[in-house]
Amino acid sequence: MTDRKTQLATNLAQVEQRIASACAAAGRKREEVTLIVVTKTYPASDVRILHELGVRHVAENRDQDAAPKAAACADLSLTWHFVGQLQTNKVRSVASYADVVQSVDRTKLVTSLSAAAVHGGRELGCLIQVALDAESGERGDRGGVAPDGIGELADAVAAAPGLRLDGLMTVAPLAGAYAGRQRAAFDRLMEFSSRLRGNHPAANMVSAGMSADLEEAVAAGATHVRVGTAVLGVRPGLG
Repeated sequence: MTDRKTQLATNLAQVEQRIASACAAAGRKREEVTLIVVTKTYPASDVRILHELGVRHVAENRDQDAAPKAAACADLSLTWHFVGQLQTNKVRSVASYADVVQSVDRTKLVTSLSAAAVHGGRELGCLIQVALDAESGERGDRGGVAPDGIGELADAVAAAPGLRLDGLMTVAPLAGAYAGRQRAAFDRLMEFSSRLRGNHPAANMVSAGMSADLEEAVAAGATHVRVGTAVLGVRPGLG
């Protein structure tokens, strides 16, 4: 193996062990949790190595990085997740390669995604991004709709042509009542997920947890964890 492949294989095995241990501690089956590797700032060559190592879900947060990378890896069997704040002028590009958009947080974005999906003849999975630090009617500092806006937005996604309502996503907030309380934040998201499934039973995906707090997310019941640094290393240019 190349040095990079060895490094990624070692990191991936460590993350896999963390997820397996967290599942065991929570009394959950390992297969209940899907690992999404966040490959932002890393090259397509790393995505190819990850695919060789068995990774099938990857995530990006910037279209200008993601679009060429997805094109370069179009021959691979991968599910691409878009997890960043999404501007409407980038929607058509993102809709051309993303399988799941995890950052849906306003009706204008739903309308744009629907039009792009229909135009491209694709079905896009959508997660409502929930901002646990946002007041009613506002968006969070890191994107996301306030909790009281989940239902309306979910109904809009479910009714939109070309879109599929898959569930909810959150990023542990840096401010507000849940700052530094990841487990409480993820527990709260699970409550919202339970309510959502009352009206939309198939929307059972819960994306929560990253490199530093994946155990708390698994303990709360997350179905997907988004891990970057723990697999790929400290991001280039961040010191």
